[in-house]
Amino acid sequence: MDQSRHALIVANDRYDDQGLRQLRSPAQDALALAEVLGDPQVGDFDVEVLRNEPVHAIRRVVERFFSEGGRDDTLMLHFSCHGLKSESGSLYFAARDTEPRLLEATAVSAQFVRHCMSRTRARRTVLFLDCCYGGAFSRGASGVRASEDVHVLESFGGEQAGGRGWAVITASNSMEYAFEGADLAEGSAPRPSVFTHAVVEGLTTGEADLDADGKVSLDELYDYVFDHVRRQNPNQTPGRTVDMQGDLYLAHSRRRRIVPRPLPQALRRAVEDPDFYTRLGALAELRARMQDTDLSVALGARQALAEMAQNDIRIVSDEARRALAESELRPDPDSLDFGRVPLNSVAPHRPVRLLGPPLARDCGPQPARPGQDWLRAAETPEGLDVSIDTATAGRRSGELRLKGAVGEAVVRVEAEVVPEPAGTTTPPRPPSPPSSVPSSPPPPPPSRPRPPSPTQTAGPAGGPRHTASAGGGAAGRRGRGRPQGGATVGMPRPAAAGTPAHDAPPERSLRAPGLAAAALALALASVATVAWAAVRAGSAAEERVATGDSIDLSEHVHDFGVLPPLIAALITAVAALVLCAYARHELASGVRRPTPWASGTARSLAWTAMFLSVASLALGALMAIAYPITNHFW
Repeated sequence: MDQSRHALIVANDRYDDQGLRQLRSPAQDALALAEVLGDPQVGDFDVEVLRNEPVHAIRRVVERFFSEGGRDDTLMLHFSCHGLKSESGSLYFAARDTEPRLLEATAVSAQFVRHCMSRTRARRTVLFLDCCYGGAFSRGASGVRASEDVHVLESFGGEQAGGRGWAVITASNSMEYAFEGADLAEGSAPRPSVFTHAVVEGLTTGEADLDADGKVSLDELYDYVFDHVRRQNPNQTPGRTVDMQGDLYLAHSRRRRIVPRPLPQALRRAVEDPDFYTRLGALAELRARMQDTDLSVALGARQALAEMAQNDIRIVSDEARRALAESELRPDPDSLDFGRVPLNSVAPHRPVRLLGPPLARDCGPQPARPGQDWLRAAETPEGLDVSIDTATAGRRSGELRLKGAVGEAVVRVEAEVVPEPAGTTTPPRPPSPPSSVPSSPPPPPPSRPRPPSPTQTAGPAGGPRHTASAGGGAAGRRGRGRPQGGATVGMPRPAAAGTPAHDAPPERSLRAPGLAAAALALALASVATVAWAAVRAGSAAEERVATGDSIDLSEHVHDFGVLPPLIAALITAVAALVLCAYARHELASGVRRPTPWASGTARSLAWTAMFLSVASLALGALMAIAYPITNHFW
């Protein structure tokens, strides 16, 4: 390895042993963490992911990971799996083929990981343990049983001989979760754990950069994760042990502290002047400075306006409050409804403009609540590009929180992913109008590109990712170094009562191709029948010529059976045209459309059947008209 940053993520959510069952989180943990660590604008790690591998593969990769580290490398190892305590008190991490009664041979021991960390040449190593800890398997028991505390950090205590600095951070330092048989984690949809979700959110949004210096240190990340986890689950306590000199910075941060610039002396004297007319004039200057693209100038003016709104006389404070209201962040629109979106279709996108001065638009999208992995937001020069994940069916309702220097705003998002083929999206309901603000223009139609606002500023787009197993972007704050991608986390909810069912049964989706195929069959039968009638009519005419005037033409037509197939051909052609009309009606229906391939096939069959039916009908009609005329004169 060259001198760089490397991360290895080990995630197991499938186990051969029935007692371990399944975990809800590791699959999502691996993808979310690999994405943010591999983002060159955030973690800038070279990421490798091991998912559901046997124990021998995990051991081999872990040992190689630490043994190949260079002196100036930063190495991060993350485990998301079951943590098991043996009857002797040793800690193990479960692999796919772990047998609880043979932990020494079939699981990765904490002692093995500690030994690999101690032998590495890398000066900075970090171990994250997001594990659900269970006690020893009792003889005759079928599930993991709770016993005394695991005390995870004690397994990694002591001196690490090889590296100069190391740290271990664990989601829980003791057995705060116990499992029994099938109660491990069944019946829930996969979603990131509270611990890893906090790590991903803190790095993605920059909120873990507590001092807003543009870098996220190990201590800052731990403090952020600790507070986040305790708020979400008071029964879970993250722990850490560190032996490291100086700070270890794990990620870059798009969060930057805006230092307000003091007002010029002349303006400050006007703001404090006893004459309220002078203060009103100063207020107008503060309002103009609040529109400045230099955010420190704008923030200094805003703070002065806030002081006047709170402490000045009513006529001045009211005007200051109106000026502050004009500088608020205003998303346009403030709600999005994607309507019905087909399952596994291309992710739809909707733009959201951010209105207000540059200071208000200096913000970034964040999840309003945990459990919104289906909702994504990427920053654009005009505001946000919001999209949804279509991998799972269900009704979705979520919120994006926009947090910046002037406060917060919320964008509500609604969608319904239905198990219909791609290309059948029902047009969504029009978005709700933006908040009633005098200076806010009405939202333009979403189909037209919106020209950028003359007061908006945009940071440069972030570069592409280069992870070994996951791609995409991570949403950050507006301003310098802003990436293009972003992700928030969420969970779908079931459809509301009264919502119509959208699962199109197979026979409905195949109705149009079936009708078109039947129409084509009837059209071919009609062509064949009218051709047979024409052949028989020709034979009757030849016989009439051969016999002369002794026998009337109608006798020959009757003898050769010309009329029955002619009538059948006409009826069949009309029936084929009726089926074509029904098939075309089904294709135009928004609910009963088939797949794109079947739709194209149905159209081809319907047009072919229509052409053949019209030709057969025309030929049959000519024969039906020619027969009485010929019989009368011949």
